[in-house]
Amino acid sequence: MGMAVEVLRWVAVLGLTCSILSGCAKGDSQARAPATGLARAQALIDAGNEAYRVGDYRLAARRYAAAAVIKKDDPAAYFGMGMALSKLGRDEEARVAYARARQLSQKH
Repeated sequence: MGMAVEVLRWVAVLGLTCSILSGCAKGDSQARAPATGLARAQALIDAGNEAYRVGDYRLAARRYAAAAVIKKDDPAAYFGMGMALSKLGRDEEARVAYARARQLSQKH
């Protein structure tokens, strides 16, 4: 259970970091924010896929986790995180990420 808490803590820290670093652009309408967030989450998943493809599993895990912070109900972000964590030998954390991906995919 400790590893599951660590994964959730890691995702929370990444989320806080992303929100602090990104801030809110002045003049952006709130109506555009969800669409921008979805595009940003997809861009992070794509970046995670590319990092995974070239074997940079640590970067891939960070990209997928950042996407999961932006779009908390995206099973692809958690599945990618599970793949990358598995390659890093972090099997318990990978199992938690896979379980979350499975849970989210069943909701859709």
